Amino acid sequence: MWGFLYLNLFMMFHVYILFSQHKNRYYVGFTGDDLGERIRKHNTNHKGFTGKTGDWVLMHKEIFDNKQAAIKREASIKGWKSLKLIEQLIGLEHPD
Repeated sequence: MWGFLYLNLFMMFHVYILFSQHKNRYYVGFTGDDLGERIRKHNTNHKGFTGKTGDWVLMHKEIFDNKQAAIKREASIKGWKSLKLIEQLIGLEHPD
């Protein structure tokens, strides 16, 4: 029991934005502790949206110590449906 409690106290959750030059698209996602492994999986050949291109690059990440807060943030960013807002978040200039 204490091991489980210890793990939960120090686990981090990530909300991240990837960009594919090939697709010219952003992808917003959420994962637990190992962000590097999650990005590696996005860049493998699989059936999902991020499969086939293998060129996804991390553009932005936010770290949370609470899973529910990370899930809420991911949903908020996905709800924007705005290239301009995403590019402002990651620090890219966007001409009006």
